[in-house]
Amino acid sequence: MAAQNVVRLAPRGRPQKRKADSLSRLKKAARKLFVERGYHATRPQDIARTAGVANGTFYLHFPDKRASFLAFVDDAREELDEYLSARRPAGGSLEQTIAAMLNAIYDYSETHPGVLGAAMTDELVIDAEGVQADPLLIRWGRGWAEVIREATRKGAATDVYDPDIIGQAILGAIHQTASEGARSGRTKRQVVDNLTRFLARALKP
Repeated sequence: MAAQNVVRLAPRGRPQKRKADSLSRLKKAARKLFVERGYHATRPQDIARTAGVANGTFYLHFPDKRASFLAFVDDAREELDEYLSARRPAGGSLEQTIAAMLNAIYDYSETHPGVLGAAMTDELVIDAEGVQADPLLIRWGRGWAEVIREATRKGAATDVYDPDIIGQAILGAIHQTASEGARSGRTKRQVVDNLTRFLARALKP
């Protein structure tokens, strides 16, 4: 008889799960719209509608569109970082490392069309607190700088350059060579091989 008086309580984790689900849907929708429309043509209500949630739900997770965009940029950076790490050869030479990372970047761009371009569109996005966010290219340049520092410590690269400057130069070279390759009809292999040999020779101790 006492069992009939037991009150069934909803699992405590259910609200947290709903919140996590709505955040995931909003992030997925924001990514889709930022890639398809660009930053300026995407509105918070568009993101909410595409995610299938109420407009107010958007503001439960993000103070404004810029915060949503910054989250998209962070996710894209983390995704590419994992993509690169998985393809970076362990114990490889500097030339092998450069080639692997270049191939990974171009492969990622092909399998995730538009993501990198959208993530790098608004480099001077300001977050909700009015603090300038680090541009995505700057962050990836720092990643290349670490590759150069590691190679220098191992004696595989010269120490006459500032790794931070060269890291940014490599990012610029990747962008320009990709554009030239597409314009002139060169294959990805031609672009990667030429850029790899150029960088390896320039960094040779």
